[in-house]
Amino acid sequence: MTSYTPRDWEPQTASPQSALPPAIKALLIANGSLYALQILLQVSAGFSLVSYAGLSPAMVAKGAVWQLVTYMFLHGNLLHLLFNMLGLWMFGRELESDWGSREFLKYYFICGVGAGLVTLLALWGNITYTIGASGAVYGILLAFGMAYPNRYIFLWFLIPIKAKYFVILFGALEVLASLSSTNDGVAHLTHLGGLVIGFFYLKFSDSRLRFPAPLAWLGRWRAKQKGQQLRKRWDEHRELMEEVDRILDRINQVGFEGLTDEERQVLERASKRLSTEPRS
Repeated sequence: MTSYTPRDWEPQTASPQSALPPAIKALLIANGSLYALQILLQVSAGFSLVSYAGLSPAMVAKGAVWQLVTYMFLHGNLLHLLFNMLGLWMFGRELESDWGSREFLKYYFICGVGAGLVTLLALWGNITYTIGASGAVYGILLAFGMAYPNRYIFLWFLIPIKAKYFVILFGALEVLASLSSTNDGVAHLTHLGGLVIGFFYLKFSDSRLRFPAPLAWLGRWRAKQKGQQLRKRWDEHRELMEEVDRILDRINQVGFEGLTDEERQVLERASKRLSTEPRS
């Protein structure tokens, strides 16, 4: 069990109305409703919704691609559901406030579906079922750790640990559990998949996610890359124009017929570049 609390040096701006943002509220309702339907169908009709909507690599291979989404809304028991929804609310509400509901949902489903794909590829052809929102929630946990690396999280309500170390710890535990042959009924590959997909998305995506200050390095890196490209283009343009000036001086001395083939190619290249530049 985990919880987090803001420190005195990290003032909170969230209002009471933002304690349950719209995207998280919708996900809580959807997960709770599907779990209730799951139990109702099992008790009243003996129908297992897991066999239809849980993630089974063997079923997906036969065309049940919807399972890559629906598996996230089913849970093994009430405790499983409560832990996932608690993690979604604790670590997701500030991210939704920073990013906006649309981008938050986009990231949530990218992590959840991505975690499902990792599970699918790792267990291709397997007939077992994976259920739960843990893959998406682990992606949310990673984003929280990247956005607020020095925020303290209280592990089991007792041990204070910075978010960045908390994410590293849980990631390492999932790696070890994935490599272990112990069958504990937990989809460690799915958890790890959510972390990995979330990391690569946040690091390399061109999404318009509004990262908070701790992730400003990403914006600075992109701006630096763009600046380097502009400087390179300007240097190439300047060198070309200097070469054109030299050739024009040559024309004054020996005439156009006295130019070499290489010099004529330079003039042709400069002409094409100037003709394609935008006019102000």
